[in-house]
Amino acid sequence: MAVCFLKLCICSFLIISSIDWLPQAMSRVEDADDVSLREMYDQWMVQFGREYKNTVEKEKRYKIFKANVEYINSVNEAGEKPYKLGINKFADLKLEEFKLAAHIGYRSAISKPSTTSSFNTVRDSAMPSSIDWRKSGALTPIRDSDCGAWTFPAVDTVEGLVKIKTGKSYELSVQEIVDCDEGGNGCDGGYTDEAFEFIKHHGLTTETNYPSKQIQETCNTKKELEPVVKISGYQHVPADNETALMQVVANQPVAVTVDASSADFQFYSGGIFSGKCGIDIDHGVTLVGYGTGNGGLKYWLIKNYWGTSWGEHGYMRMLRDVKAKEGMCGIAILATYPTM
Repeated sequence: MAVCFLKLCICSFLIISSIDWLPQAMSRVEDADDVSLREMYDQWMVQFGREYKNTVEKEKRYKIFKANVEYINSVNEAGEKPYKLGINKFADLKLEEFKLAAHIGYRSAISKPSTTSSFNTVRDSAMPSSIDWRKSGALTPIRDSDCGAWTFPAVDTVEGLVKIKTGKSYELSVQEIVDCDEGGNGCDGGYTDEAFEFIKHHGLTTETNYPSKQIQETCNTKKELEPVVKISGYQHVPADNETALMQVVANQPVAVTVDASSADFQFYSGGIFSGKCGIDIDHGVTLVGYGTGNGGLKYWLIKNYWGTSWGEHGYMRMLRDVKAKEGMCGIAILATYPTM
């Protein structure tokens, strides 16, 4: 009886001991995960050159980073969407902060309706089933800049049109528009149509001749900065018409505006985007193609200007031919293209 009692005591002690150790063991696992995440965070800071004013701010940003990583993992692990999310340069920002950092909703993202141009019918006979203007060398490298972002879709489309029409490749200056366009607000914003108007009346020189400075400066009017390209005008695609939009993109890149104010847009890393978004268009991008993928899903190919860490090396494939007449994220609401 004494032996049995001793065995019972020993068993009870082991059970109690294991219960006492469980929270500590779990704590160590959580600490280990947190250490690995902090290591990831430190590496991320180095990769994107992020620095904070003090340890309090760093800890605040780490908590946001951690929450964003958890959200990214939850979406990817669910496996319910035809796209994936990933960690990029916006990973330490809350959604509202991201909108500010990426100039989402700024005047820079929204074009004014043009009163000087109208849409010309574009051929649709033998229209290709897919187009990617990268393959013909019509696109310059992905930009990563805040200053002058409102000019990028206009400049991108002009660069593409010049290559298609003349065979010449130019990386054109956005800084010239920022400095010299009296209708815009420099780094603080302007309308895409204003950029088109400037190029129509003044033309543009190259990025090499008039390089980006990330700030607005006094307009440089030196003779050697004479334009290398001009356009005759620009036209708007009929609103809410993905077919008409496809007709134009088959011929040249198009400046469009989309609703980019969602966490899934913020952390998009690949696949065909079909995430939650509305039609409150707030972000200008360049439409550079279309195609079909992911088991037959139709998509638009978009060039963004948030660097190559975002999306598919700076590009996004967005769901095409949706039920909403405005298109996915309002992509068909306001589309503009230059003419020569």
